[in-house]
Amino acid sequence: MSIKIITVAEDDDGQRFDRWVKKYAPEIPYGLAQKLIRKGGFRVDGKRVKADSRLKAGQEVRIPPHEDKPADQKPRVSKFDSDFIRSLVIYDDGDVMALNKPYGLPSQGGSKVKRHIDGMLDALADKNGVRPRLVHRLDKDTSGVLLLARSAKVAKALGAQFKSRDIKKIYWAIVSPAPQDYAGTIKAPLAKAGGSNKERMVVDKKEGKMAITEFEVVEHALDKAAFVAFWPRTGRTHQIRVHAELIDCPIVGDTKYKGIPPAPGEHKPEPQDLSDLDIAQRLHLHARQIICQHPTRKGTLNISAPLPDDLKKSWKALGFDPNNKSEAFENI
Repeated sequence: MSIKIITVAEDDDGQRFDRWVKKYAPEIPYGLAQKLIRKGGFRVDGKRVKADSRLKAGQEVRIPPHEDKPADQKPRVSKFDSDFIRSLVIYDDGDVMALNKPYGLPSQGGSKVKRHIDGMLDALADKNGVRPRLVHRLDKDTSGVLLLARSAKVAKALGAQFKSRDIKKIYWAIVSPAPQDYAGTIKAPLAKAGGSNKERMVVDKKEGKMAITEFEVVEHALDKAAFVAFWPRTGRTHQIRVHAELIDCPIVGDTKYKGIPPAPGEHKPEPQDLSDLDIAQRLHLHARQIICQHPTRKGTLNISAPLPDDLKKSWKALGFDPNNKSEAFENI
């Protein structure tokens, strides 16, 4: 293959060089790309470049000769996944997109994660080939609204709103048993547990970062369970799940945080048996709604994701309305 020269687009201004290479030269294996970068095979405006360098719009990138990918190599996104990711789109105005992310699918990849939302986004590229960008993440086991930006400018603007906590994110959940209070604010600093439980978060008053969650009970099933709306005012990992357990009302289906033994001298209510009900075998937590300022035009974005069919079954089994139209936290 001959040398290729590509001008950095406005949408790629500020992007890390190694990520840019992955995007514009996907046929070069990751290991080979890193080797070519170290040896100076790639050049930006005629100069050597490091993997973590940030590009500027208008710069010219020299892509060195390399072997083309085999003709029979599979496309980056299969037809199955292309059709699948398109079926998740619930909003698209040309600047902002939103998906209704399903349960069990990670937002991004990892060491043992091969199939994830971020890996399918090429299928949602615009007419100029620009793929949308994740603005935030949802846990693998949480379904619901996931925002995407169609440009770097929009991603930056939305990211600033998330950072400043100007975005209102409403989650729906079923907890059991029901909370003693109909509404309240949970404040507790959270930190990673460490050791063999490093994927869990714990309340840590010394090392933890403050986490604040508002909650309102929408409907009751006596004391057995409740349909609760949560609003995390901060964005800590597993925040709602830990805080729900902290007030002795763990989210149904949460095997990671449900049933944590009480501290010495502490009394916890007995866990409720819901095995006689036809409910989904999953975490009952759904990112229902996102409300924020539109990043490019006047007005407010208000995007809601309907409950998936498996959670609708659980809501109905407990006598809750899965199409509830009430607005939570109107007075906050």
